[in-house]
Amino acid sequence: MAAAFLPPTSGPAGPGPAAPPRAAGRGCGRRRQRQAAARRGAVRCGAVRCARRSVREGRPVAATTPGGAVPPASPRPSRSPGGGGAVQGMKLSKAQYDEIAQFLGHVQPTRQSLRKLKEKFPSQSQSTLLSIFSQEYQKQIKRTHAKHHTAEAVETYYQRYLNGVMKNAAAPVLLELANEVDFAPSLMARIVLERFLQEREQAIPSKTLINSMLRDPSQIPDGVLANQVYQCTVNDCCYGPLVDCIKHAIGHEHEVLLREMLLEKNLSFIAEDQLRAKGYDKTPDFILEVPVAVEGHIIHWIESKASFGDESSHQAYLQDQFWSYWNRFGPGLVIYWYGFIEELDCHRERGILLKDCFPTDIVTLRHSMAQR
Repeated sequence: MAAAFLPPTSGPAGPGPAAPPRAAGRGCGRRRQRQAAARRGAVRCGAVRCARRSVREGRPVAATTPGGAVPPASPRPSRSPGGGGAVQGMKLSKAQYDEIAQFLGHVQPTRQSLRKLKEKFPSQSQSTLLSIFSQEYQKQIKRTHAKHHTAEAVETYYQRYLNGVMKNAAAPVLLELANEVDFAPSLMARIVLERFLQEREQAIPSKTLINSMLRDPSQIPDGVLANQVYQCTVNDCCYGPLVDCIKHAIGHEHEVLLREMLLEKNLSFIAEDQLRAKGYDKTPDFILEVPVAVEGHIIHWIESKASFGDESSHQAYLQDQFWSYWNRFGPGLVIYWYGFIEELDCHRERGILLKDCFPTDIVTLRHSMAQR
């Protein structure tokens, strides 16, 4: 049995010494609230930094995870030496991708499986394999999501949780249950937490309340359940508030890197936040104020995607984003920093170009005039 994961000092904890009496005065109460909020923020930031450091080093978020869960994909972007500041990526053929996906369909989302994946495909980029690993796991969870939310399944999970913590409250009951039924730990925690609150309050809890408690388990009124939820959150490889925070930070990191590359090339652009301020709803990350040419194609905008471009995600992006950008701003470039299936790059003539790194052969109007 793995050792229990104890939350930080501001998180859920077991019985402890009584709190000191509240000092008189409204100012003191407000000061205590600010201090508590600061401690919770520091804990969350520290957890993110720790998890992202684990991601960069290829380690699981928690070393003692039962089942050896792996961290979220998409490690920190790194500039390739001598590559003009470009981030390393990798394009795969449809056959290569299918071979990787088929292999992942027969393994569990564990650290050992990730090691086997790297050994099976040693020529592939590690960041590409990590991204595919994460995406395939999410597809698997979506396919089986409904069966875990039937009334019978929910009640079974809740009773197994109650029986488990009654025997040993310190054991990672929810985490091991999620691994046993092959379901995401954070989603299992959500199911049991919602069932607990429904029984306690005699009403269906709001999604806002559930999300708030998952982000900060110290809000959960039961200390044992709070600790169980915390364990699931920090050991989930693809879901939960911690993973969402990491993914958001990694996506922002790539956007900042793309901005730096545009500035290095002296390309004038309008960023997404500036466009939103002007009232645009769907906007790419950057619109070039003066179009450029990449591999003979005119580019008006650039979109950054910190993931691998597989068929399902790319088709969704085309429908929800890329064609909207094309209709409003003209032809553009999409950068999948962790590679893509090369057969998906089939809309160049229509105005959507795919790359796995920042292009090095950009032709500007200034260069064209100089050549003349």
